[in-house]
Amino acid sequence: MARLRDFVQQALVLEDDELLGATLVDALARHDLELRWYRTLRETRACLQENRAFRPGLLVLDVMLPDGTSVDLLRELQRSSALPAVVAISGAARPEHSFDLAQLGVECFVPKPIELAALEAAFERALRQPLDLGPFLRKQVGKRSIAEVETEVRATMVREAMAKGRSVSGAARLLSVSRQLLQHILRDFE
Repeated sequence: MARLRDFVQQALVLEDDELLGATLVDALARHDLELRWYRTLRETRACLQENRAFRPGLLVLDVMLPDGTSVDLLRELQRSSALPAVVAISGAARPEHSFDLAQLGVECFVPKPIELAALEAAFERALRQPLDLGPFLRKQVGKRSIAEVETEVRATMVREAMAKGRSVSGAARLLSVSRQLLQHILRDFE
């Protein structure tokens, strides 16, 4: 299995059960990720609003929480950006929650009680899926021009590929473009 660190550096766990939350954090800690664990939607919202440096690439969310559902949180997050990889967990989610999660693009669901092997497989599966940019892009219609969105997408993908690829050649491979084209794109950013 690939290390999660190869795909993401930060992860957030939202789980109100103390024992299960600690188990989830332990499972993720093996991958050397920067982790945050919260027990309520209120705490999670505060973290994401106040700490701009913490942008988790993986969310592990209990569906049913004392102060709402993780569906509410995902809808809020989706208003401002594409959702990161999400693994939903629950022992009490109703069919409408499953439908709402699927509508939001969440394809990785682990039922409680959780088996560690199933959880690890869900982490990897969630991180290997490309982000569904559709909902985010639909919300940009009428607010931003196509050129603005294209520029932002291009810049974000190039920055990420340069960080992960560690060289122009490595980044070009990740982006499936020639090294020469990537060098041209990088000149446009200067």
